[in-house]
Amino acid sequence: MSTNTVNQYARDPRLIADAPGLKGVLDSYRRRLSQGELGSLPVMVGLVVIWLIFYLSNDRFLSPVNLTNLMLQISAMGTISVGLVLVLLLGEIDLSAGAVSGLAAAVMAMLSVKHQLPGVPSLLVGLGAGAAVGLFHGLWFTRMRVPTFVVTLAGQLGWQGALLYVLGDTGTVNLNDDLIVSLTGTFFSPAIAWTVTVLAIGVLTAVMLNGRRRRAKAGLPLAPWRSTLMAVGAPSAVLIAAMTVFTMDRGLPLAVVIFVGLALMLELMLRHTRFGRHTFAVGGNAEAARRAGISVPGIRTTIFMLASALAACGGILAASRLMAVNQSSGSGDVLLNAIAAAVIGGTSLFGGRGSAWSALLGALVIGSISNGMDLLALSSSVKFMVTGGVLLVAASIDALSRKGRQASGRA
Repeated sequence: MSTNTVNQYARDPRLIADAPGLKGVLDSYRRRLSQGELGSLPVMVGLVVIWLIFYLSNDRFLSPVNLTNLMLQISAMGTISVGLVLVLLLGEIDLSAGAVSGLAAAVMAMLSVKHQLPGVPSLLVGLGAGAAVGLFHGLWFTRMRVPTFVVTLAGQLGWQGALLYVLGDTGTVNLNDDLIVSLTGTFFSPAIAWTVTVLAIGVLTAVMLNGRRRRAKAGLPLAPWRSTLMAVGAPSAVLIAAMTVFTMDRGLPLAVVIFVGLALMLELMLRHTRFGRHTFAVGGNAEAARRAGISVPGIRTTIFMLASALAACGGILAASRLMAVNQSSGSGDVLLNAIAAAVIGGTSLFGGRGSAWSALLGALVIGSISNGMDLLALSSSVKFMVTGGVLLVAASIDALSRKGRQASGRA
């Protein structure tokens, strides 16, 4: 091994043991930041700044009622963004997510209202329609070798037409099924909310301890206990704070449980399953993944199926909140906001880096900007310009962090 290679590994923050105490923690963060390992730090700092600005401008911004409304507002868009995170991890793009969300909602609505199907079959068929669209995109991309930009751009146009065809002359379909409407109209009592909190913290603790056990069994170096405690304590504190806010208002919204639950399941899949590791491998270097025996076409097709199914889920949540589906469902800024949320949250545009939590953080940023500006009665023009500026900053940070990783030989 050459001297340069040895020095490269010597500088890798993942291979340097932390010194004990607070100094070790600070040195570790400083080392990671200097080499492009920014993680979620920029978006979290940005979110704090945004919340502080809007709170100083209008103290109702951080009220339990408004924060609960904020989470309800971002649930549909955030669910779509979770699926787009998966696509971005491959280094690809899906421009049809907005149209697919509207089409799936229209299919569900027509079956429920016009054909009088019960809520559960209508929901399942709507989700199935989204998954079928994703399967089509994935197969066309992997078999025909047409770039995903073109395939999904064609899909964005075609599925918008399919939405209009499904709705026909009706134009707008008002939902009346109790189950479908309850997806965004149900709020759980404090007892259930705190039970969910305890279970979530228990699952998080078990996952972290199991990870340490598996690393110890494999003879791999273990992170300091303080890192494990921080990895459990920080999310637990956020979860407890969120539940406190919800219980001070109407209770824990079912839509938030669906959104966060999907993000959690996808994150566990990405971090703790073979499929997740293969997804990162394909996004990092598809040719190397193929040579390692990974079914690259299979991974790509499955990811597009999951992304479109999540887009369908987001469309159904949006229809439930509006209690209707119309010809503009899934259009407007739905797609752009969902992509922006994934990028702002920290998912790399270059593939191979990101997490399902990126969708939650990014959606919080975009939703906070929109919600805060509505409270201040600012025009939509200002809202779009500010959101665009935040997206540009996030993409620039991603590019700079990639440059830092390249300089350290780890891009």
